[in-house]
Amino acid sequence: MADALLGPAEIRDLAARLGVAPTKKLGQNFLHDPNTIRRIVTAAGLTPGDVALEVGPGLGSLTLGLVGAVRHVHAVEIDPRLADALPGTVPAAHLSVHNADALHVRGADFDPAPTMLVANLPYNVAVPVVLHLLAELPTLRGGLVMVQKEVADRLVAGPGSKVYGIPSVKLAWYAQARSAGKVPPAVFWPVPNVDSGLVAFTRRTPPAGADRRAVFAVVDAAFAQRRKTLRAALAGWAGGAGRAEQVLVAAGVSPQARGESLTVEQFAAIAAAATTSPPGGKLSPSDAQPEEVDS
Repeated sequence: MADALLGPAEIRDLAARLGVAPTKKLGQNFLHDPNTIRRIVTAAGLTPGDVALEVGPGLGSLTLGLVGAVRHVHAVEIDPRLADALPGTVPAAHLSVHNADALHVRGADFDPAPTMLVANLPYNVAVPVVLHLLAELPTLRGGLVMVQKEVADRLVAGPGSKVYGIPSVKLAWYAQARSAGKVPPAVFWPVPNVDSGLVAFTRRTPPAGADRRAVFAVVDAAFAQRRKTLRAALAGWAGGAGRAEQVLVAAGVSPQARGESLTVEQFAAIAAAATTSPPGGKLSPSDAQPEEVDS
């Protein structure tokens, strides 16, 4: 890991020299605590052969920690001023800076291919960014992200939890997630009014037998009316409450259950049953509700 990590004074000085002021619109809260940076890099479980993908490197504090731990770092920064300045702060030959929106990047944008996502993510787009990157980059074997503590709790929640919902299930489609601790507001500039949480995840094989878009459509419908039974909540998606009940029974799920009690495997079973359970025809992803993410 790089020795010269950025502290509070260095972060403010660098921002002043660049004429940069953190903006709420871009969710910019710059990490300035070297101990937290070391903690993140260690908790990520990186190997020297990994290729790290960092989203929102900002002024480069975490980037400095990453370049000393892996063979290559891809840094995706939406702010052109910060993207232009990053190579000067982190003068590493194995750093590639991409001035881009992380929600629009594709696998072809990165060479070598990323194997680990390690990032202090902007709170306002954290969940969509994680899901997009896992969908677009099958080479990612896992990662560790820092997000708002409330969002972290949702991402790692299991069935039956009060905060279990769309982010929980959709992340579970791609990966096994766990909490890796809490981060206090004082390590950021400006200081946010919420705690942050670390979420570690490891890629898993998705449930077999159903298309991802079809499964996510079921998840969206189930949690759009999460207090209703699945028979009622899925009526619009299935084409009627009776058809929803038929599909649920075929999937081995009680029509009286609620979405918050189901595993991702059960949601996949529902989507699969919708294409095989007669009568009423097949439900394709294009027939279902559009994919949404509740962050």
